[in-house]
Amino acid sequence: MPNFERQELSGVIVVDKPPGITSAKVVARVKKWLKARKAGHTGTLDPFATGVLVCCINRATKLSRFFLHGKKKYEAVLHLGVETDTQDSTGIVTNVCHNVEFSKKTIESAFKRFEGNIQQLPPVYSALKHKGIPLYKLARSKKPVQKPARQVSIITLKILEIHPPFIRFEVFCSAGTYIRTLCADIGASLGCGGHLKELRRIESSGFTITDAVTLEELEDLTLSEKLSDRLISMSNALKDMPEYIADKVLVNKINHGYIITKNDFMAEKINAFEGFIKIVDTNKTLVAVLKHAKDKNRYDYCCVFNS
Repeated sequence: MPNFERQELSGVIVVDKPPGITSAKVVARVKKWLKARKAGHTGTLDPFATGVLVCCINRATKLSRFFLHGKKKYEAVLHLGVETDTQDSTGIVTNVCHNVEFSKKTIESAFKRFEGNIQQLPPVYSALKHKGIPLYKLARSKKPVQKPARQVSIITLKILEIHPPFIRFEVFCSAGTYIRTLCADIGASLGCGGHLKELRRIESSGFTITDAVTLEELEDLTLSEKLSDRLISMSNALKDMPEYIADKVLVNKINHGYIITKNDFMAEKINAFEGFIKIVDTNKTLVAVLKHAKDKNRYDYCCVFNS
């Protein structure tokens, strides 16, 4: 009888999420088509938004923690002069201003003020929780809760097109940044208000839109049994993490949970491994992710993938 555990697919699929569907429903479809035991995404996109949704399949769900706090890049459209209660195009209009004709210099100056580390108030319509209840549920029941401002990082903010009342821009930012709040804040700084009209994520934790497949393409790949063409292996998914190719002795020690120290690595490699390390075997299959224990000679286990 075949061993399902050994035959199952594990890795990362990057989906180009279409509009009008939740991230959870995208993952449910992926899980169904791949007949996966487990699947999860590494960062929600609002239903109206599109773009990069990183989906971890089966054993790769253990890697989600390494992608959740990765940087994101978006293309977005700011609609000046119209404010909504949700700060995006799905909300109820709360204020309208017809004076939205600004010089290019004025708009560029307003955008410039939001580059760097900034304080941002999370929207009251968000998935953040208050006493276990999502804020958007409280807001919809007319009991909005405003969470305190928190620091986010706007690494780059580039204007792509200006066609009043619309401004298309690109933003590269830290995880946890709300682009709709950024739009509302830029609109407020110009004195006319504004909201997020369109949002497309083009990069997340190093995965780009060129890595992505549409749901239609994914279904076709599954039916034609060519899914492996787009499945990113677990070791390749951790592309920015230092790699160590382990011999059979080290692989065996890891699989049996033995304490791993610097003495288990080649001498010339020791100093390179001060943070997370991905351990792969000679076939480049991910064996484990370890982390150096500060002020100690050993490495702690983060996750292990026994063969």
